[in-house]
Amino acid sequence: MSVETWTYLLVGFTFAGYLYIGYLNRVKDTRGFYVAGQGVPPIFNGMATAADWMSAASFISMAGLISFMGYDGTVYLMGWTGGYVLLALLLAPYLRKYGKYTVPDFVGDRYYSNVARVVAAVCAVFVSLTYVAGQMRGVGVVFSRFLGVPINGGVIIGMAVVSFFAVLGGMKGITWTQVAQYSILICAYLIPAVAIAWVLTGNPVPQLSFTFSDIAERLNQIQVDLGFTEYTQPFQTKPMLDIFCITFALMVGTAGLPHIIVRFYTVPSVRGARWSAGWALLFIALLYTTAPALAAFARYNLLDNLQGKTMAEAQSLQWVESWETTGLLKLEDKDGDGKLLLTRDAATNEIVIDRDIIVLSTPEVAGLAAWVVALTAAGGLAAALSTAAGLLLVISSSMAHDVYAKLINPGASEAKRLLVGRVMIFVAVLVAGYFGINPPGFVAQVVAFAFGLAAASFFPVVLLGIFDERTNKEGAICGMVVGLGFTAFYIIGNRFFGMEPWLLGISSEGIGTVGMVLNLVTTLVVSRLTPPPPKEIQEMVQSIRVPRGAGTASSH
Repeated sequence: MSVETWTYLLVGFTFAGYLYIGYLNRVKDTRGFYVAGQGVPPIFNGMATAADWMSAASFISMAGLISFMGYDGTVYLMGWTGGYVLLALLLAPYLRKYGKYTVPDFVGDRYYSNVARVVAAVCAVFVSLTYVAGQMRGVGVVFSRFLGVPINGGVIIGMAVVSFFAVLGGMKGITWTQVAQYSILICAYLIPAVAIAWVLTGNPVPQLSFTFSDIAERLNQIQVDLGFTEYTQPFQTKPMLDIFCITFALMVGTAGLPHIIVRFYTVPSVRGARWSAGWALLFIALLYTTAPALAAFARYNLLDNLQGKTMAEAQSLQWVESWETTGLLKLEDKDGDGKLLLTRDAATNEIVIDRDIIVLSTPEVAGLAAWVVALTAAGGLAAALSTAAGLLLVISSSMAHDVYAKLINPGASEAKRLLVGRVMIFVAVLVAGYFGINPPGFVAQVVAFAFGLAAASFFPVVLLGIFDERTNKEGAICGMVVGLGFTAFYIIGNRFFGMEPWLLGISSEGIGTVGMVLNLVTTLVVSRLTPPPPKEIQEMVQSIRVPRGAGTASSH
């Protein structure tokens, strides 16, 4: 069977599975809708967390970034992985012990302020919308290539599927759908990597084949022959300060992502939160330790397939013809010598490859079986849809639970709260679809912006909310406004209004680190200049950190 036939079969089968799981897990109360009834076993919550966290950026775009940037692309590996460890060890168990549904819920109660709750809800929506744009873009890319659907049409199909199981089942439906999606995406990532590792190095374990074979040296030599720096030579594309800022922003941004934090509310206990964090780290490591190897294999195969070939030779390759029709691969013999040349100079470069197609095209470039190519497409969709669902629920809960139910209509019935939550998911899907059709960058770059915004808004107030009982509402509100305002101004100015990176050359991907520092300093200074929190708030903060032995507090 052809790639298209296999893709229709696998994507159709997986989509039907998602819809069926969502239907089976439909909910009738807000506890099930927002935190899955707090009854998800730790190992399955670990799988769902991994699927929620490993978005289209991880599956589709991260290896592409590493493939293009070489060693410098590892900032995404270091930042995202380090941030998850930071979240799992430093924040998640304490937030689970507090026992609320959402991050704005924690902020509103901890800082005894509805204003703080609204500011946190606005931050959650802003971060989540930025993040979900990248997911919808990933869905469109996959549909465009493998199903012959225009990118915009692919985004609309993805919107329809994710809204079905998210609207019906809320967090419960999303959680069990994500368990299935993790199983699909990890198989789709590992099977091609294992096959290509075996073909290129004779070792089927990608991590070992990349480390203990000569593939890196061979790739370095090709790079040098083409006038590039060595693939493994560090820190060539960005200054060290920017590298540090991007890595740190990704790290603390991960620890401040509301759709990941809320996952730890779905387990039965604090112990369950710790175990699910450990399981998630294991499931994440399977993909993240494979990504550098897959990036190098992809780079090597692309250069071997295209560099020095004539236009006729290149376009006779089935995968080239397929990807050219999407507009994500462009070949042009600019100098008229009959051969294609890859260079660093845009004026002379004759091979233009969108970074978001590296992982998706690699099985085809390597000549793997059609079902493997189709499985990769299904995996990319699983990664994008799983994260999109979690983000949409954050947007819904921020508006329906934290604004409507807490502030606008506190006396609303359970049924009405649930209805508002479902309506808000549908509205969020429409907005997310718009940004998916008109994204502000490629997938991983858009996601990096979201992490920067999360770092600048949530991380300091959550961290201080747990570990500093002296931090008060005035400090938290001022900190979030300053951090988010500065970071959003810098990113929007840089991306949309031609503003140069004027602060020490720090890019828009790394400016979240500065926003986080501004937030932290503002929060601490304003808190010390204004009255301390009420005594009961300070005692509550102390009780969050009390270990086991504190009665029922450790199980709620």
